[in-house]
Amino acid sequence: MDSAKEIRKGEALDWNKLKDYLQAQLPELKGKMKVAQFHGGHANLTYLLTFEDTELVLRRPPFGKIAPGAHDMKREYKVLSKLYKHFSPAPRAYHLCEDDSVIGAKFVVIERKRGVIVRYKLLDCFKEMDNAATRIADAMIRAQSELHLVDYEKADLSNLGRPLGFLERQLGGWSKRWEMSKTEENKAMDNILSWLQSDMPITQTVSIIHNDIKPDNCQFQPDNPDLVTAIFDWDMCTLGDPLIDFASTLSYWPDNRIDRTKYPNLPVTLHGDFPPKQFLIDKYQEYTSFDISRLPWYEVFAYWKGAVIAQQLYKRYVDGQTTDERMKMFGVSAKALVDLAALIIEEN
Repeated sequence: MDSAKEIRKGEALDWNKLKDYLQAQLPELKGKMKVAQFHGGHANLTYLLTFEDTELVLRRPPFGKIAPGAHDMKREYKVLSKLYKHFSPAPRAYHLCEDDSVIGAKFVVIERKRGVIVRYKLLDCFKEMDNAATRIADAMIRAQSELHLVDYEKADLSNLGRPLGFLERQLGGWSKRWEMSKTEENKAMDNILSWLQSDMPITQTVSIIHNDIKPDNCQFQPDNPDLVTAIFDWDMCTLGDPLIDFASTLSYWPDNRIDRTKYPNLPVTLHGDFPPKQFLIDKYQEYTSFDISRLPWYEVFAYWKGAVIAQQLYKRYVDGQTTDERMKMFGVSAKALVDLAALIIEEN
């Protein structure tokens, strides 16, 4: 199960102040507050708060300097306070705190959902089921497709983003983040950006996009690999080109074009008998009927963006903003993602 554990060193909050604040804002919360921490994420900090029989999840940005537009708790609240009515895997958000004095940052309090998370390999609870790995992949892509087909106007989320010029802004924004996160020069990153800018596709439709759908951001029930019951980490959600979102998901999937002995720390979350990327592509097209002829461009962007994210995490470690040892290898991961982007460019 997605169990919470002890609070990591250096990531405790002012629990007494938090308890008083929450009970003033949400009077239904009674009694003492127990706290624990979910250790799975690499960026936002996620805590389990228990008041008698009520469990809530608190999410806040990481400590240290934050890239502009990143870890947007206000955005996460805006999405999750409405989307749950139209898309069942979206947890419901109950409260947004914009007062940094409570715990040192803005935070959101959301519904606690229970289930299992496929983080690295097929879980024991699924091993006796027929084709469980394929069914998990299918369920994830079906859930993503359903999200992309949600009517964002009916969901009252038409002001979530600015679809016009979306791809241009993505390139501009992530190139600025790259400049901020560099610890050394990398000419390959600049070459990939030039390639992306030279032939941008035309967005065919506008969807609600999550921007980080991958197996370990999805939750399943231990007796059912065919249904995603929750999707987490909505702070980057916006309106935009759905193929950006889908390509991001593909970028987390195992890819036999890269030598894993050279880059053992790629941010790929699965190992074992899972279906190939083409299975995901076929299912996505089946469920959405979108034109995917320009998918290679989106895949290159996804790997390039992933390299920027990995570099951001690595720089936080280099700058001493985190003691989380997992961050140390993200510099190598960034270089591996650059290599994958370059391979796709060569093939196209």
